[in-house]
Amino acid sequence: MDVTTPVNGPWLVVGLGNPGSEYAMNRHNVGFMVADLLAERIGGKFKRAGKAQAQVVEGRIGPPGPANRRVILAKPMSYMNLSGGPVSALRDFYKVPVANVVAVHDELDIDYGILRLKLGGGDNGHNGLKSITKAMGADYHRVRFGIGRPPGRMQVADFVLKDFSSAERKELDYFVDRAADAVECLVIEGLERAQGTYNS
Repeated sequence: MDVTTPVNGPWLVVGLGNPGSEYAMNRHNVGFMVADLLAERIGGKFKRAGKAQAQVVEGRIGPPGPANRRVILAKPMSYMNLSGGPVSALRDFYKVPVANVVAVHDELDIDYGILRLKLGGGDNGHNGLKSITKAMGADYHRVRFGIGRPPGRMQVADFVLKDFSSAERKELDYFVDRAADAVECLVIEGLERAQGTYNS
């Protein structure tokens, strides 16, 4: 186990996105897609989390024994730009160390389907990350899911709030599955192992 994996305390895995069916298949909502798959894997259903303005599922990830981790999966229901409030409230409620928080989000500066995992750093203009960092500092993990840059002169805001294209959707399930695998590897085996396996 590497030093970037604190042993004590639960993990909070946050999929970033916007609530509402009209946003469900947007590029900006890939974090929700990964969180939904992880919830399915642990056999849980999202439910409202009290006053935290989020939906959560609690469960465990990993084999029986010391590598088994308590995990809270969360989807903020505050809209992307205000993600920090719900994430910070959940972190406080569940007593999660900041280094045990994982944000899963779309990333413009990485080609479609490529993953990059890291601890800390800037927000690269991502308003969800900006809000989380403002609420609790930058020392949390990120699983960055590449969506690529907008074509031509399309504005970034228009691009991220559009659904994945029909060509992209052919591989989307595979890439979401791989991102969920990466989250599990990060939580169970640590950042270094997860980067070695999933950073393309």
